[in-house]
Amino acid sequence: MSMSSSARTLAPTLISLPAAWPRAVSSAALVAIGVAFIGLSGQFSIRIPVTPVPITGQTLGVLLVGIAYGTRLGLAAGVAYAGAGAVGMPIFAGGASGLATFTGPSAGYLIGFVPAMALVGALAEHGWDRRPATTVAAMVLGNIVIYAGGVLWLQTFVGWDRVLALGVLPFLLGDAIKIAIAAAALPLAWRLRGTRR
Repeated sequence: MSMSSSARTLAPTLISLPAAWPRAVSSAALVAIGVAFIGLSGQFSIRIPVTPVPITGQTLGVLLVGIAYGTRLGLAAGVAYAGAGAVGMPIFAGGASGLATFTGPSAGYLIGFVPAMALVGALAEHGWDRRPATTVAAMVLGNIVIYAGGVLWLQTFVGWDRVLALGVLPFLLGDAIKIAIAAAALPLAWRLRGTRR
């Protein structure tokens, strides 16, 4: 099967651009909106004494943008978010910014956002965002990618013996709530859009 015929079999994502829109302009606007949404979600930040990594709304923003935008646009938004924060825009958790953020305990999670957005975007292009069960599965897989990046980096600060207790367990309940929100919101958004099959 050719590349073009494969592309035609992909399902539209929730934020699919109408063919009549100028592609470059509308894509850039959506990337900017995605970066702003993730940045705002990251400002809901709670520091708890048991871990050097804050609990934030960031992962929900990251995965919602990724799953709504699709692979390419989601990946672009993820890279733009990381880049904007790196050059000084206060859009990381709690208003943090700068290259130094990528050397701190949370850096692995930040880096994990980008492939996680591409993954959930690809799953959305195969219709995983249309039903609660598959939305949950997509969000769980996206979270696993984020956790993988976070754990691999955080262990250099806390060691392998403590990394699960400090870098995963404190966040599981919050992530379960975020996944439940997404599982309810995305299929509902499709119904409201009137394009759910």
